[in-house]
Parts: sequence; structure tokens; C-alpha cells
Amino acid sequence: MNIICVTHAYPRTEGDVAGSFIHRLMVALLNRGHGIEVIAPADRGHATDREPLGGIPVTRVRYASPARETLAYSGTMLEATRSPSGALAAANLIRAQTSRMRGMARSGSPDVIHAQWWVPAGVSAWMSWLRPSVPYIVTVHGTDVRMLERSRIARSLARRVLRSAAAITAVSSYLAAKVAAVAGIDPGDIVVQPMPAEVEGFTCHSAGGDGIAVVGRLTKQKNLGLVFQAMARLRAEGTDTRLRVIGDGPERSALQAQVRSLDIGDRVEFVGAVEPREVPAAVGDADVTVFAATQEGYGLAAAESFMLGIPVVALQTGGGVTDVVPTSGPGRLIPPDDPVAMADAIRQFVGDASARELAAAEGRRLKEHLNPTNVAQVFESVYARARQASHAHRSAHDDG
Repeated sequence: MNIICVTHAYPRTEGDVAGSFIHRLMVALLNRGHGIEVIAPADRGHATDREPLGGIPVTRVRYASPARETLAYSGTMLEATRSPSGALAAANLIRAQTSRMRGMARSGSPDVIHAQWWVPAGVSAWMSWLRPSVPYIVTVHGTDVRMLERSRIARSLARRVLRSAAAITAVSSYLAAKVAAVAGIDPGDIVVQPMPAEVEGFTCHSAGGDGIAVVGRLTKQKNLGLVFQAMARLRAEGTDTRLRVIGDGPERSALQAQVRSLDIGDRVEFVGAVEPREVPAAVGDADVTVFAATQEGYGLAAAESFMLGIPVVALQTGGGVTDVVPTSGPGRLIPPDDPVAMADAIRQFVGDASARELAAAEGRRLKEHLNPTNVAQVFESVYARARQASHAHRSAHDDG
């Protein structure tokens, strides 16, 4: 099949973390013999026309002046679109991606369009949908679904985009339920499949003894302040462990200030962003990882922790992470905004070798579920069913 992938996040260079999971899927599909082309936004004036990345041609479309092309790649698109200038940039990006897809459809022979996130990519696919013989599918990831909770206009637009899609996939059952409610469709019609992980790099298992690890972008949604409060409580009660924060983002300065105010700066290390393949080494021999995000699309960091044989503490309101983290054994799901419960859960895992063994067993299962080849096979089936439905629709229309 010839597949057009349209997305607002895609690696700009090898090793770039922006949209790396989407690139991983596209490479797996390429390796299985499919033709792949990607449409993504330009970055501060850096636009390309079919520049190869990992053997895949990537077109980066212009949508604003170079200084204003900041909507993508930062992980803050949802917040940016709340301003008039951000909303205008998003509208321009949709138009630019739509135009490019129409051009590709006229000059080539795509079999399916795969839109990552219902907005902006899904809207672009919907607007460019000129021929029923070229179906589009939409994958929702999390931030796009959160937008539906605050905007009636977004919900109305999403219903149009999703109902016209030949198939919808979601990275977690949590998102599938939310999207189904908005679109007015059966949740069972949505394929739940997380994006692939770089599972081949997760071969080591933690020996424990190295404290707590947190992996993720430093944004308000990750709720790291709760982790710091739990850390301070642990220290006050005599559990003097250390915390390693792996990742970077707009909240870093504020979080560092909170650490100082809680007087735990000597036990907290801000490592900064690392490439996906460097995550196992950065996490090291942690006793436990903490995933304090709310309304998360899936929770890849939690899955990766299990692959390293490390137990996970997460929130009951963590969204898709509840697909990953069990309530017992190698996992704990605690109430939100409860640093006492978080400290207690963390304490249970510090120095617990049996919990690490259970985590490793869960990690082996997740490696199969998130293996790029296996995930690519799932999407092949989605594409094939979408094409069959499209051809059936066209035949019925022609007969009529």
C-alpha cells in the first residue's frame, strides 16, 4: 500500500524525540514493503520537500513567517491555540497540509491517509478527502481529546472529522471511550492500539537501590509538584532516597524553585531531555518510577519502566496509563492530589526485589504488544479494512 501520514509532530533529525513513535511506526511499515510519505509542519522557517528521514520522504509545509512557526515540536500546541495568533497559525497549518495532500492525491496513487491526532492532521485529511477511493483513518493520542472537553466548536468539528473517517484508532481504551462519546459512535468500533516503542533497547533490568525516577516532559499536565511533595514527606519520615527527573520542558524553572522551597534540592537531580534510546541508561537501577500525569493518552514512560523491571506508581485519574499500570503486584494506582498516598506507595517498592521481578514479567508482555513489527501488522489490518469499506461504498454508489 501507498500511505500518506499527516501529523504535526515528526522527528526533524535522527534522534529527535518529537513524534518519534510515529516515525517508528512508519519505518516498520516501510520495512514491510509499504510506500510511505509524511507531511509535517515546517519548524521556524525550515521547510523541506520530500527530504528523506530513515528512508521516508518528509515534506514540511510552511504555515507562517519563520519567527511564528513555533506551533509544532514543543509539546504545547494545545496551549498555543488558545491565543488568537496560535489559532490563526493552526488554521494556516491545516490549509497548508490540506493543499499538500490534495497535490499528492492528484499526482500519485495513495491508498490510504493516516492522520495522527484528529486536529490539525485529521481536519486536514477531512478537508482534502476528494475521492472515496482514498480513505483516511484518524489516530487520537490524548492532547487532541482533551481539547474536546473545553470547546463546543471543537466537539462539533471533531464529530464531522471522525464520522467521515474510514477508521478510528486510539492509543488507549480511555481515549476510545471519550472519542466515542463525542462522535456518537460505538466504542467497540474504535481500534485500541498504542504506538510502538523502541523495545529492542530495553534489555537490561534494574538491580534497584537507586531511588525514584520520573520520565517525561516538564509540563503542568505531568503534575510533578505532587511527586516533590511526596519526596519531601518521605525524607521527613526517614526514607532518605533520591529522585532523578529525566526530561525537559517549559515548567523546569518553576519545578526547580519548588524543589528548593521544599528543601530537597540535594536529593533531586534534573537530568534534562535524553534521546529515546538513552532512556534505559538514564533510568538506571531505580527502585520505582512515578507517573503523576493526569488525562494521559497512554503512558509510554510507565510501559518502558516495566520493560526495565521497575515498578510504577501512577494516578487513578491518569487516563490511558490505567491500561498499563495494575493496582497491585508491580503497580499502584493512587488517588489524585494525595502526596501521603504517593509516599506510601513509593515506600512499598524501595528495595523490593520481588516487585522488580513482577515488573519484568509485565515488561515482557508489553514488549510484544509494543513491538514495532507487531504494531505495524495491526495498522495494516486497519488500512485493509478501511480500503475494503471504501471500495464497497464506491461500488454501492456506482450501482445506484
